[in-house]
Amino acid sequence: MANSSAQLTALGDPTRRQIFELVAEKPRSVAEITRAMTVSQSAVSQHLKVLRESRLVRAEPRGASNVYQIDPEGLGQMRAWLDRFWSRTLAAYKIAVEQPGERQPQEEQT
Repeated sequence: MANSSAQLTALGDPTRRQIFELVAEKPRSVAEITRAMTVSQSAVSQHLKVLRESRLVRAEPRGASNVYQIDPEGLGQMRAWLDRFWSRTLAAYKIAVEQPGERQPQEEQT
């Protein structure tokens, strides 16, 4: 099971977030990601390792290299974690809107 804290920490790094966004656009090899970045292939590999360990991406072997893609299960777990807060926020908003409040006096027309 993915740890939402590890996932948020992983995405807290701007370079890692950029790599994640590239992989989210379409599956890519390390070489493809490196060409789109301003960091070395070694750095890209290290960032991918963190993203993989936090279950945000997964690697699929293709020939001599790996192609990275979004890990739908890990990302789904993160979304479920975030949705809890969204659901609570919407529920609180619904209660606030439905509660009778003080009526505002109508503006006087001049």
